Amino acid sequence: MNRLRNLDAYPKINEDFYKRTLSGGVITLVSSVVMLILFFSELRLYMHPVTETHLRVDTTRGEKLRINFDVTFPALQCSIISIDTMDISGERHLDVRHDIFKRRLDSHGNVIEAKQGGIGHTKIEKPLQKHGGRLEDNEKYCGSCFGAEETDDACCNSCEEVREAYRKKGWGLSDPESIDQCQREGYVQKVKDEEGEGCNVHGFVEVNKVAGNFHFVPGQSFHQSGFQFHDMIMFQQGNYNISHKVNRLAFGDFFPGVVNPLDGVQWNQDKQNGVYQYFIKVVPTIYTDVHGKTIQSNQFSVTEHFQNAEAGRMQSPPGVFFYYDLSPIKVIFEEQHVEFLHFLTNVCAIVGGIFTVSGIVDSFIYHGQRAIKKKMEIGKFN
Repeated sequence: MNRLRNLDAYPKINEDFYKRTLSGGVITLVSSVVMLILFFSELRLYMHPVTETHLRVDTTRGEKLRINFDVTFPALQCSIISIDTMDISGERHLDVRHDIFKRRLDSHGNVIEAKQGGIGHTKIEKPLQKHGGRLEDNEKYCGSCFGAEETDDACCNSCEEVREAYRKKGWGLSDPESIDQCQREGYVQKVKDEEGEGCNVHGFVEVNKVAGNFHFVPGQSFHQSGFQFHDMIMFQQGNYNISHKVNRLAFGDFFPGVVNPLDGVQWNQDKQNGVYQYFIKVVPTIYTDVHGKTIQSNQFSVTEHFQNAEAGRMQSPPGVFFYYDLSPIKVIFEEQHVEFLHFLTNVCAIVGGIFTVSGIVDSFIYHGQRAIKKKMEIGKFN
């Protein structure tokens, strides 16, 4: 037992030799408060997960990129706005309507009516048949595509179907009033009636995970001889006001902590016709929460530029263009809980560190006071 007692690293002092001081009490109180503050700070870090960040080379292939958007055009009517996508692989989708929703807005930004895709629904009132006669009661309607039929038995029963057939041929529909389907539906009049209105366009498109662009332009697009054209310039002469507000733009799903720099960005046109361009660098991102749930998404940075139209030169149509490119580096966020042993180590470091430092401070003050007192007693303290 004596040998074991000799190993005691914490020898005890008789209570008769203890001396308590005012400075020691103050130091004890202050160090206890600091110790509690640091303890609860460490406890908060332990109770809440921390996010670790890693960088990896993105080796994924053949994936799709989902682009979610919500854009408001206060001075462009819904009937003339089309959405196109294209990428460097040569794939293009013109006048995209699937999963795209448009809401007409009045001059004060209030919603007039909500609709998906085109202008409206077909109203058949004795329409013109493909063979040239009018539809009779016992006949099935089959409208003419006016030379744009892909097959001999193809039918175009609405103005939109005629426009689509023309687009596939690479033709522009220069005079909708000459098309029976467009006359019956009041196509041109509907476009004119919407003048002065705005439009909110929201939805999503899925594109190849390669560099490309998507854009909002006035008029329906069609492709011919390597060039892109629009067939509705006749409806609005002069300038197109492409003022817009990006309510939301995201490449992929939401995850905690994501910041989309274009959300809420607004631009007002005060110059002539032109193209407003956003150049976006998309960074693939994987977020894994503390429960192991993984979210595949993206972050992005952006710069912007307005290009004026120049007379006499071939320019892009007026509109809002979003050019995006993919970063080769993937960011990985992982939520993790601090291990209990790590928490216990930090708590011990806090308690021991403060106890040691406060002891040093107390000893310095105590011996300093004693030295001053002795000098005062012998009259050597000036």
